[in-house]
Amino acid sequence: MKKNIQLLDCTLRDGAYIVNADFGTPAIKGIIKKMQDANIDIIECGWLKNAPHRDGTSFFHVPDDLKKYLLEKNPDSLYTVMIDWDRYDLDSLPDYDGRTIDAIRVVFPKEKFREGIALGTVIREKGYQVLFQAANTLGYSDEDLRCLAKEINHAKPLALSIVDTFGAMYWEDLSRIISVLDAELDRDIKLGFHSHNNQQLSFSLTTQFVEKLYGGERSLIVDSSLCGMGRGAGNTTTELIASYLDRKYKCNYDMNVILDAIDMYMGYFSANYSWGYSTPYFIAGLYCTHVNNIAYLLENHRTNAKDMRNIIESLSVEDRHKYNYDLLEKKYIEYQNKGIDDEAQAAYLCRMLQGREVLLLAPGSSISRDKEQIKKYIAEYHPAVIGINAVCGDYQCDYLFFSNKTRYQYAKEIYPDAFDSTDKIIVSNVKTKADKKDIIINFNLLIKRGWEHFDNAVILCLRLMNKLHVKEISIAGFDGFSSDYAQNYSDSSLPNLNPENRWDELNVEIKDMFEDFKATTQDRISIKFITESIFR
Repeated sequence: MKKNIQLLDCTLRDGAYIVNADFGTPAIKGIIKKMQDANIDIIECGWLKNAPHRDGTSFFHVPDDLKKYLLEKNPDSLYTVMIDWDRYDLDSLPDYDGRTIDAIRVVFPKEKFREGIALGTVIREKGYQVLFQAANTLGYSDEDLRCLAKEINHAKPLALSIVDTFGAMYWEDLSRIISVLDAELDRDIKLGFHSHNNQQLSFSLTTQFVEKLYGGERSLIVDSSLCGMGRGAGNTTTELIASYLDRKYKCNYDMNVILDAIDMYMGYFSANYSWGYSTPYFIAGLYCTHVNNIAYLLENHRTNAKDMRNIIESLSVEDRHKYNYDLLEKKYIEYQNKGIDDEAQAAYLCRMLQGREVLLLAPGSSISRDKEQIKKYIAEYHPAVIGINAVCGDYQCDYLFFSNKTRYQYAKEIYPDAFDSTDKIIVSNVKTKADKKDIIINFNLLIKRGWEHFDNAVILCLRLMNKLHVKEISIAGFDGFSSDYAQNYSDSSLPNLNPENRWDELNVEIKDMFEDFKATTQDRISIKFITESIFR
């Protein structure tokens, strides 16, 4: 029965996105060995790239680069690598000799399917078996699918795989695609399915794909990876789908060996890298957008889910499928810069702070640890106290400064009394319409490009103080970050704005921005620290 269904493990290929292919030699050897020992039908060992192979990575230049990783081939397993249709020079590919890979998968976008298939023809002439991946198959109309099938039939590959690139499919979408391709493809061409888990449907769709086609004349291939390791929301997990196929279709995958592979080789990657379902990658599935757009907004702007949805929605359907960082940055700025006129608001603040020292009270843990010292300072010097992106314990602030929506909502909901009774300085990326006690300041007037995390709240507030002609600034709670998130803030439940937990990088950037601010204002502003800070 098993010959009708084949399982393809793509851990070393799709997982390469997560670790930049740097699995390490032991893991590459071990995963391949465990997969063949577990009777996995097709083992995808990585990518073919134009660059020379670097030891310990699953990016290879020529098939011979795999020799050191293939300890002993299992004759019942097929060994593959993948190429992007336009990112590998086939002049580098030698004729097939059977010593390493047996087949090559070619992935192509819809608008280049003919070019991708033509590439496959050259690969087949060199003696390799060929499998095709139709990226974003959801974007094909029924007529497009028929045209694709016609070209595939001429090329006579081993298989064509349906690819849910953006994790956007529902069952009716997959069913439509299956119905057309199964009717149009020659029977000896296998039909495959490669899913992504953006909407938590990857495993479900894979099982439905099998159930829809099992028992017919056509053989099937389903893709999976250990622990679902793959770009963005990841893939169907090998352990789940192997167990399902064993129980439902009497396949013969060795679950003990698969679980050994996870225990021996996946623990490090699970602990040190992230993939799998998340709200941002749900948004990618919702709008069929490339995961690089999501990653850019997360890494460069720590964008919350609602804002991310609105920014992605503002892109055209075509632009969502690609990743154009210049365009995305433009859309981000358009969304954040609401174009408000804050001249009167700024003039009011300038009058209120004129001639006064300002104490910026950031939410670092030192404002709890050094509370007595800070309160003594406030009592002695009577500065105007501005709480930064948080309600700071039981301090009496003159203003609360908010430059982040998530922190604004948290303060409003968790500390309603302090929130409602305190005047608030709110940057326009948070809100544009002022309620009572709100002072709205234009976001675009406070930012300065050149850093990934250019919207740090303390830096933005410092720039605002400069625009308001404040001469003396003291700072407390601007501690710097450690990898122990609970120790970073006086309120350990404060929402994390650094989802990748890249604390060292963040510290370096903030210090650089702070030094830049001091350099540009050294003759106008005096700054002193009330508590210890790594930025001091």
